[in-house]
Amino acid sequence: MAAATPEGRLVAFLGDPETSTYLRSAAKPFQCLPLLLAGGEARFSLTPADLALMCASHSGDPEHTQGAADLLARGGFGIGDLLCGAHIPLGKESAQRMLQEGAEPTPLHNNCSGKHAGMLLACKLLGFPTADYVSPDHPLQQRIVKHFLEICRVPREQVGLGIDGCSVPSFHMPLSAAARGYAVLADPGAVGSVGIQTDVAAALDRVARAMTSNPVKVAGRGRFTTRLMEVTRGRVLAKEGAEGFYSLAVRGPVALGIAVKIADGGLRCRDGVVLDVLRELGSLSAAEFEELADYYAPPVLNARGVQVGEVVPDVDLEEVPDRV
Repeated sequence: MAAATPEGRLVAFLGDPETSTYLRSAAKPFQCLPLLLAGGEARFSLTPADLALMCASHSGDPEHTQGAADLLARGGFGIGDLLCGAHIPLGKESAQRMLQEGAEPTPLHNNCSGKHAGMLLACKLLGFPTADYVSPDHPLQQRIVKHFLEICRVPREQVGLGIDGCSVPSFHMPLSAAARGYAVLADPGAVGSVGIQTDVAAALDRVARAMTSNPVKVAGRGRFTTRLMEVTRGRVLAKEGAEGFYSLAVRGPVALGIAVKIADGGLRCRDGVVLDVLRELGSLSAAEFEELADYYAPPVLNARGVQVGEVVPDVDLEEVPDRV
């Protein structure tokens, strides 16, 4: 785990903050930058809710699938243009309903469909081909990499590229670099002195405001990411990635970016660890923690539904001296 300020200074860590890992879906707030910087909001009449959906790992509920379909239609695209693949909705109610009805999921149910729809709109606006927009060699993906490296202030040789579950490139970088990137989301206006262009900072500010003002779009009703942003009233921007990765942008007197990786990729302790990290950093009040307590130490149930234990986080951060 690593926590950093918008200026890039490491303020706290647990384990090795230079450990590299894949951000997976936590990169989504940055992957929509080419569209925004090219004037996509005006061209396609994008609302903050649209931007939030482009950054989402959504539940596949009707409001998500319809939102993604609407984004596609604005660019003259259809479901067949999506290259994310299909899976059962992440939302339990939507998944149950689909199974009961015997329906098959479509790419719109993929939790990344909003991101992919946004990428197609970016290709339309920038005049890029759409047949293989997910390829690492595609000009859109190359542009995303360029922006992301600048925002995280990390040399190209320290960043690897894999292929994510939805087929787009996935960034592999140090936790400290990911924390710096999210610190920019926490306070885009504070980063002019470290070389990030003003138009990029302004676009990231719009992304951050869109996500925190539309938390249901970013994940789904009842999910931890949505509840964390609801309870903190947008002071904390939260975004999960697969395999136990989680990132946070905390606004306040001391803005922070935080990157957390659960080493075994498991999710059963992730939410509690995130809450502990925020609490230790003074970024979560006692009242806010109480509202989120159900996510903190989930019970372990046996096959009969009897509680036989619980998962209790054990976080002890090391603070870097001279934190101001």
